[in-house]
Amino acid sequence: MNNKEFSPPLLETIRLKKYFPTAHGLLHAVDGVNLTIAKGETLGLVGESGCGKSTLGRVCIRLLETTEGEVLFKGDNICNLTKTGLRAFRRKAQMVFQDPYSSLNPRFSVEQLIAEPLRLHKVYAREQEMMGHVYKLMDTVGLAKRLATSFPHELDGGRRQRIGVARALALNPEFIVLDEPVSALDVCIQAQIINLLQDLKESFKYTYLFITHDLSVVRHVSDRIAVMYLGKVVELADHLEIFEHPQHPYTQALLSAIPIPRLDIRRQRILLEGDVPSPVNPPEGCRFYGRCPSRRDACQRTEPALTERSPGHFTACFYSGPVKTDGGQGRATP
Repeated sequence: MNNKEFSPPLLETIRLKKYFPTAHGLLHAVDGVNLTIAKGETLGLVGESGCGKSTLGRVCIRLLETTEGEVLFKGDNICNLTKTGLRAFRRKAQMVFQDPYSSLNPRFSVEQLIAEPLRLHKVYAREQEMMGHVYKLMDTVGLAKRLATSFPHELDGGRRQRIGVARALALNPEFIVLDEPVSALDVCIQAQIINLLQDLKESFKYTYLFITHDLSVVRHVSDRIAVMYLGKVVELADHLEIFEHPQHPYTQALLSAIPIPRLDIRRQRILLEGDVPSPVNPPEGCRFYGRCPSRRDACQRTEPALTERSPGHFTACFYSGPVKTDGGQGRATP
C-alpha cells in the first residue's frame, strides 16, 4: 500500500530523545528520531534487541517521559499535557505488551481485566451495560464467554494475549502500539493473533505502531517499515520497497538472515563483524561504522542524516544505494 493514500499524520515524533542515567553515563535509548504515522496506517518498527524499539513505543504514548523532542498527536504535543489532558489522551492511545502474562493482574478474572479500563474512565454508569460491552469485546477477539470467570494462570498464551488486545480496544482508541505482540507465542498462535489484529484494523480503521524483530512478520502486516539501530532510524520505506531494494547495509544484513523453509534454496548471507557499540555515550559518527562492510573514514567522523534517496525511501548512510534482492524469497544456488 502506498503511504500517499493515507490521511495527514495522526502521530509524529520530532527529534525525539530518551536517555536513561547510568553509573557510566547516559544510555541513549532513543536518540533524535523523526517519524510520522498516518491515520489508518501500520508502521512496522524493526531492529535488534536493545536498539530502542520498545522505548520509542512507550514514549510515543507517554508511558515514559521524553528527555528531549516532541510527540505530536493530531498536532498537539502530548509531552505538555496536564493530568486531565493525559487522561483524555489515554482513551485515544493504547498498548499491547510483549508478555501477556506479566501485563495482566493475576488476581483479576478475564471479565474484570477487560472491564478495568472501562471502570477507571467511568465509561458506563450501569454495571449491566458495562458487562455487555465486555462480553462483546470478548467475542470480538475470539474469547469464549465461558472463560469470563477464568484467571490468567488458567489460560494459554494465545488467550492471554487476546485479553490484552481486548483491554486495548475497550476504550475504542485511535492509535495502538503493538510491542512484539506475538514473540512470546507458539507459531500457530502467532498466526491467529496476527490475523486478528489485521481483521480489527480493517473493521475499525485502527492505526498501529507494530514493533518486532521478526522481519517475516512485519512484511505482511506493515504499510511502511522503519529500521532502527542503536537508538536511530537508519532506513524507512514502503514495506515492499524495503524488502526488494534495501539501501542501508544494516537492513541488507537483516534481510539476508531471514530463514527459508526449503532445502533447495539458499540465501546469500551477509555476516556482520564486530559487536554492537554501547548505547552509553555512543561513539561519534555513524553508529554502524564498526560493523559496516562498506565503511569509509568519513563515516567515523560524521553522522549521516536520514535522507530521502528516492521517493518515500529514506536512508541514513553516505554510501548507500539501491540493491536488487529476491524480495525475501531466497536465491537458488547450483
